[in-house]
Amino acid sequence: MNARIFLASLLLVFSSDLTVSQRRVNPGQRSPEARMLTIVSEPGAIVWLDEIRRGAVEVAGRLLLSKVPAGAHSLRVRANGFREVTMPVLPAQRGEIHVRLLRTTDQAELTFQQAETARETAKDEAARQKAADLYRQALKLRMAFPSAHVGLARVLLDLSDTGEALNEVDAARRYKAVYPEASAVEGRIYRETGQTDDAIGSFNRAIRESHGFQPEAHVGLGRVYEDKGQYEMAAREYQIAINQLADTEPIIYQLLGAAYEKTGRNKEAVLAYEDYLRLAPNGSLAPAVRSIIEQLREQP
Repeated sequence: MNARIFLASLLLVFSSDLTVSQRRVNPGQRSPEARMLTIVSEPGAIVWLDEIRRGAVEVAGRLLLSKVPAGAHSLRVRANGFREVTMPVLPAQRGEIHVRLLRTTDQAELTFQQAETARETAKDEAARQKAADLYRQALKLRMAFPSAHVGLARVLLDLSDTGEALNEVDAARRYKAVYPEASAVEGRIYRETGQTDDAIGSFNRAIRESHGFQPEAHVGLGRVYEDKGQYEMAAREYQIAINQLADTEPIIYQLLGAAYEKTGRNKEAVLAYEDYLRLAPNGSLAPAVRSIIEQLREQP
């Protein structure tokens, strides 16, 4: 099979949730001043910065967040079996941030955590349906649970139930009016249903709501621009997402490489593909990416 066809087919699987600078700097984004933070918490705890998932705490109980933009931020930490914690990160704060998590018996929270794990590990429709059922159980216990509504919207999108997914986005906004993640998911739903203008509007809304820092929405815009054949604009959006995520999502480098390739910028495409391989040398896309790099290098 042609490497590019193989890669395109795999992208249908790997284009779901994006959770999180580089030598290619994009103007107009956050201040170039940056710092490093180390989150100290329960091993396995998931960490969000400004509602962008940045990774999980390692077994040693630490997660390094590199190149955190200057200014104030919101930190959210969650581990299975514990009560979720949200706290501010002060503009001058550096070094270690200790986040103490307490055990919880809140059944809505515990069921929601099970649903999140089920969705993130789902490999087939049956597993996704199980995740959807768990989200619904959590919502029966606590209807005013915007994160559960958005999680259910995500899994319903994976199940191609776009109508109900949009209903869940609307439900999330009833309890949290300004919700960048909900707007980004809404944009993905509209893109999947071919409603291009609505998708662009939702992704831009997500970016406005998050004051510019919303990599999932920037990737979504990039995918829309690719659909429209506007590859330079797509590359710009992918690069913004890369700058914001600080090397936590290798798949975006592949998307960036493909966009550059379609504009004839083969040198930049090779660099982007090489960055993908740097971060995911054994990734599922790696063989196809290596083949494309070889083909591009053979071209004059």
